[in-house]
Amino acid sequence: MKIGIIGAGNIGGNLTRRLTALGHDVSVANSRGPQTLTALAEETGATPVPVEEAARGAELVVVTVPLKAIPNLPSGLFDEAADGAVVVDTGNYYPQRDGKIAGIEDEGLTESRWTAQQLGHTVVKAFNGTYAQDLLDRHRPAGAPDRLALPVAADDASAKQVVRDLIDELGFDTVDAGSLDDSWRQQPGTPVYGFQEGVDAVTKALAEAERERSADFRS
Repeated sequence: MKIGIIGAGNIGGNLTRRLTALGHDVSVANSRGPQTLTALAEETGATPVPVEEAARGAELVVVTVPLKAIPNLPSGLFDEAADGAVVVDTGNYYPQRDGKIAGIEDEGLTESRWTAQQLGHTVVKAFNGTYAQDLLDRHRPAGAPDRLALPVAADDASAKQVVRDLIDELGFDTVDAGSLDDSWRQQPGTPVYGFQEGVDAVTKALAEAERERSADFRS
């Protein structure tokens, strides 16, 4: 699969490492330019590109940047992506870092619903509560008793299945977390966020989530 990754931090970098190792054709971009990605490219075989080119020809694009950076991504970012390209959003809203985002705070949009509006493209919410090191260290074959499960939320059922299949290939189970409007159940501060357990425990944690943000989350 041709995959574009926008953001080369902990999650983006480790997804680049794993996906290239699995044989995918990966292009990776960051805000500082492709010249800063030489070491990652040499390590993985990924192609460093400007952000404007990250989605070119891609069947799947991972957007893994701070939420405050989402509105500054180039317009028409997905114009040259493959038909039916799937976009994965790994982002989380941290007011201390991102400042106040009115659509989330005042209008009650989930993080990924807001992100989809900014991008002009529906997204699949995944990897947002995953420890980056787990991508390297905790993958297991299907059926392993200690295989971790990741929640996945999306409005588009076919896009969701593409991402669930890719996560399975990466060595993790998945739990269908519903639509983007349900994706608050996996946002920071919920029981499943950063939860390192299997399908049954993750399913239970999603069900136990409470919609109201905690006071310390906002402070």
